[in-house]
Amino acid sequence: MQAAVSRVQQVWEALDAVPDPEIPVVSIRELGILRDVREDDEGLEIIITPTYSGCPAMDQIADDIRSALAQHQLSARITTQLAPAWTTDWITAAAKDKLRSYGIAPPHTLDPSSDRVVRFAPRLSATGAVACPQCGSANTTETSHFGSTACKALYKCLNCLEPFDYFKSY
Repeated sequence: MQAAVSRVQQVWEALDAVPDPEIPVVSIRELGILRDVREDDEGLEIIITPTYSGCPAMDQIADDIRSALAQHQLSARITTQLAPAWTTDWITAAAKDKLRSYGIAPPHTLDPSSDRVVRFAPRLSATGAVACPQCGSANTTETSHFGSTACKALYKCLNCLEPFDYFKSY
C-alpha cells in the first residue's frame, strides 16, 4: 500500500515547474528562490527569497506560484523572506547547466562548504575568468557591470565576439 502524499509534498511538486520570469529555462526552485514549504495550524506557507532585495520579478513569481497551486486545487500564503540573503550558492548544478545552454554564464561557486550569511566575494581575477557560454573561451571581458537584470553583468567574448550575460556570484 502506497502512503498518501502530504500536502507539503504536493506543493513542492506543483511548484517544481514554475519558471523564473526573467530566465524561463530554470525554475524558481532550481534558482533557490523557493526556500521552503511548511504547514501549520493556519495552513500552507511558501517561503520565497528574492535574488536581491529590489527584484522586480517577486510579484510575478508570487502570482505564478498562486496559479500553479490553483491548478492542483491548493492554496497557501506566500512569505517573502530576506534573511538569510539569497546567494548564488543556492543555484543547483542542473540550473547552472541550463543557464550555460541558454547563453548565460553561470556564477562561480564562492564557497559551497560555508554556512556564513555574509560573504565577501573574491574579485573575479582571483576565482578565474568568466567562460563564454557560446564557445567556452576564457578570453572574455566585462562590458557593463549590469546586464539584462541587476543580478547579471554583461560580458563579451573576445574570441567569438558574442555578448553574453554572466550571473553574478553573491
